[in-house]
Amino acid sequence: MSAHLDEVTQAARECALLVAGVRAADRRLLAKAITLAESTRGDHQALARDVMTALLPHTGQALRMGITGAPGVGKSTLIEALGLHLIALGRRVAVLAVDPSSSVSGGSVLGDKTRMVELSRHPDAFIRPSPSSGALGGVAAHTREAMLFAEAAGFDVVIVETVGVGQSETDVANLTDVFVLMQLPHAGDDLQAMKKGVVELADVIVYNKRDLDPPAADRAMAQMQGALKLLRPGSAHWKPEVLGASALRGEGVGALWDTVQRCRDTLAASGELAAKRRRQALAWTWHLIDAGLRERFRADRGVRDALPGVLRDVEEGTLTPTAAAARLLGDSKGR
Repeated sequence: MSAHLDEVTQAARECALLVAGVRAADRRLLAKAITLAESTRGDHQALARDVMTALLPHTGQALRMGITGAPGVGKSTLIEALGLHLIALGRRVAVLAVDPSSSVSGGSVLGDKTRMVELSRHPDAFIRPSPSSGALGGVAAHTREAMLFAEAAGFDVVIVETVGVGQSETDVANLTDVFVLMQLPHAGDDLQAMKKGVVELADVIVYNKRDLDPPAADRAMAQMQGALKLLRPGSAHWKPEVLGASALRGEGVGALWDTVQRCRDTLAASGELAAKRRRQALAWTWHLIDAGLRERFRADRGVRDALPGVLRDVEEGTLTPTAAAARLLGDSKGR
């Protein structure tokens, strides 16, 4: 009993230390809180939950911005230029960069921070790279928790940079207030643009590297504007805007920020932002429930015992995947 009380007391002390550290914007303790949330250890996750519960009243004041786009479109370059622009305006900026994890080794390079050298050195900026670790949708499994920790630390703009691997990067739209899609001038015609599911969720579309071929960029922007007229807008109060920029030269960065602010203010004034954030909280709850159920399923004793044989039967063609899934789900019942 005494040992248990000691553990509880120690956990409470550590929780209080982390809460105070995050509120004081201590970078080391902020990073530790995020690491605990990302950990697979149960005690680490429990501590992260306690810290998050204590910090929750201090969250929700930041502008949450998501940025996605294909690899090579210049996301990191634009984020650094935008971050430095915001700091010059007196803002404090947190960047949560999600790097793809290898499907072979499971490892991740976590190189986004190295592409934001100047921003990473600034005392009013915090950059946290995290591995996707197999999570789909462009964000990591605990990006929302990391975002809330950054808000509690006093960062008033939180930018989530997605993995950037294709058209399915839509989870970031369920985390942020304003969703920015980056495009390249030669990325395709208006029909190609229309079939990208991510376009329907974007609040702002930015054609980067406009300086390389201004006429092509202008044509692409005009095509996108035409395509957007054929799509149902995601908001009743905001129509997506199409902008041009050159992140490397710092051109169009100020206009992008003005548009992002205007979008957020419009949604807030109409009450749509508050409703959006409520929907996002519920969606993330179900996201975590689904992830937790998958983990429990894989850890179930009956599933572990049956899995090798069932998978062998599927490989040999004697059992269909549908029947295999039904059998494994049946083995996990009641355990």
